[in-house]
Amino acid sequence: MLCVAFMRNVNQRQRGHPSTADIVAGFADAGCPEVQTFQSNGTILFDSDEPAEVVASATEAIAARSGHERDILWISLADLVAVVDEHGETPDPRRHEITLHRAGTVDAETPDAISLMTRAGCSIVDAGPGWAVVRNDVDGQGNATPVLERLTGDRATSRGLLTLRRLVARFGSPSA
Repeated sequence: MLCVAFMRNVNQRQRGHPSTADIVAGFADAGCPEVQTFQSNGTILFDSDEPAEVVASATEAIAARSGHERDILWISLADLVAVVDEHGETPDPRRHEITLHRAGTVDAETPDAISLMTRAGCSIVDAGPGWAVVRNDVDGQGNATPVLERLTGDRATSRGLLTLRRLVARFGSPSA
């Protein structure tokens, strides 16, 4: 199965972050020698029948190689393509992020969720198991990760819709 991993809080070109070489080698150590990184934000495409195990092993291997621990979350490419296809043509794509998290499907209608989103200036417009599409009130703002972390009580990580439209255009296909 083709999958997309999002490393949390990574800029591969900055000091204090895992390098591209560390990321690629960490996935190779985890049994996926054929990975592709996308941009420099810790977005990785990989193929595995056991993606959760690969991501857990890659997380440890990258930390051992680089000395920098980072959470890694993943989604199947087919699921990501479906989400991007559903939301990719929004008239305000710079306001949208897709966030991965480890909880089930987040209920955006609870009073706590509504209160938190109102204070943060965003809203969850769609959600599924382990992902959410968040619309920020202001172009280019990034409120999805902290909101989903507060709602789920665990780490989350986001990518902008424009970035993911480019990823899907490059790697998505009917056979994904």
